[in-house]
Amino acid sequence: MFIIGELINGMYKDIGQAIKEKNKAIIQKCALDQIKAGADALDVNCGPASRQPVSDIQWLVQAIQEVTDKPLALDSSKPQVIESGLQVIKNKAIINSTTADPEKLGVLVPLAKIYNAKLIGLTISTKGIPQNKDQRLELAVTIVASCSEQGFPVEDLYLDPIVLPVNVAQAQMKDILETIYEFKVISEPSPKSIVGLSNVSQGTCVRSLVNRTFLTMAIVSGLDAAILDPTDKDLLDAAITAELILNKQIYCDSYLEAYRRK
Repeated sequence: MFIIGELINGMYKDIGQAIKEKNKAIIQKCALDQIKAGADALDVNCGPASRQPVSDIQWLVQAIQEVTDKPLALDSSKPQVIESGLQVIKNKAIINSTTADPEKLGVLVPLAKIYNAKLIGLTISTKGIPQNKDQRLELAVTIVASCSEQGFPVEDLYLDPIVLPVNVAQAQMKDILETIYEFKVISEPSPKSIVGLSNVSQGTCVRSLVNRTFLTMAIVSGLDAAILDPTDKDLLDAAITAELILNKQIYCDSYLEAYRRK
């Protein structure tokens, strides 16, 4: 499973303050802590409080690249911010994210091609968040078709079914899991799947438990990647063990340690 660390985000008080003060040490420690815990890539988001996101994203990317060459997922709803970050990335990049709207797809798919970046596609449109599996799959097909038409390799596309908080959208959880499974049959080659895991536990009083239970179920449904907090050891242990039980990892008594060293 491909794990993207979620913690370099200006919505967190310490990261937001570090961006404001241009304090590299806090950003770099956060990056290294997530990698040590098991992150394969790092999400980079200036957050809503950033007054100059176009320049802030470049500062963040450059600060992180001083201490790691892990792939970076540039996270913004503004294409100009993502493009700014892509201009200074030295290694593999992930664009987080496009929606199914033609306007977004027309800008971000070409950007992904130019910079040889992977792309996350959210199954959402100007009409809002889909309310069932059929709506999610319809939007997923729109994204896949647009990528194919523009010559972007579908195998480099990650589809996000939009995970909602279980305390307000409990009835949709089963549909979301089924959507992840059905992403695999949209096209050949098939797109990958990804979730922003922390959304599922938003507002609950047992967040870690909700996160790791949903993640385990999503892995069984075929989930390829997740944006999550890799420093939650119980969460990572659950993901590693789920893949072990599905025969995606080789068992040994120290399999948890072995996985983290890979």
